[in-house]
Amino acid sequence: MTKFISWNVNGLRAVMKKGFLDTFNDLDADLFCLQETKLQEGQIDIDLPGYEQYWNYADRKGYSGTAIFTRIKPLSVRYGMDKDEHDHEGRLITLEFDDYFFVTCYTPNSQSELARLPYRMQWEDDFKDYLLTLHQEKPVIVCGDLNVAHQEIDLKNPKTNRKNAGFSDEERQKMTDLLAAGFTDTWRHFYPDTEGVYSWWSYRFRARQNNAGWRIDYFLTTTDLDDRLESASIYTDILGSDHCPVGLTIK
Repeated sequence: MTKFISWNVNGLRAVMKKGFLDTFNDLDADLFCLQETKLQEGQIDIDLPGYEQYWNYADRKGYSGTAIFTRIKPLSVRYGMDKDEHDHEGRLITLEFDDYFFVTCYTPNSQSELARLPYRMQWEDDFKDYLLTLHQEKPVIVCGDLNVAHQEIDLKNPKTNRKNAGFSDEERQKMTDLLAAGFTDTWRHFYPDTEGVYSWWSYRFRARQNNAGWRIDYFLTTTDLDDRLESASIYTDILGSDHCPVGLTIK
């Protein structure tokens, strides 16, 4: 079995003060991915014996950023998708292993009043093309904060959020298109009708206490891995960020 964890920590230095290393050790993953690290190189020194560390930093300080900690040494590592318009915000890391590519992603937020939606649409198209190009070589596992609640059961209040970032028709359609291109939403693979399980809650309005959340953190796998899927998890009881970790185990 190989166990994967993905967590948008919304600032790693803050989460380090809230027991990150205990959570990291308790979850005991083979690959542990972070989004929104909000770091520059040299701002943190994190000792994780037995793990290789790969970091992708945004040009802008205190913004975005991703990381992967892996016990399994990759064959190769790529940062970004080799498109200049997308590769300055530290949003993507790809590791190549013997029998699959592994990608962690922090998808751009469309922002209030969908101000960044046109850019987000371009990102979605280019990201899908990037993943499908990888899949020409071998299966693909994608994880991260993909900044969209795909279906109405993926958030507490779908009616009032129809035109909001993360639940616009346009963003939801891009997720539909990606899945139709040959990807499995692993949580829904195991729990097709489960409601009320979310991975992100606003810091406002006592959202977490009231479980007024959104499921916007995912593990997606190409359908040729369906027979290797063992379990999917959303660790709603783990605190420290406005997101909780999500997980996947494969055979």
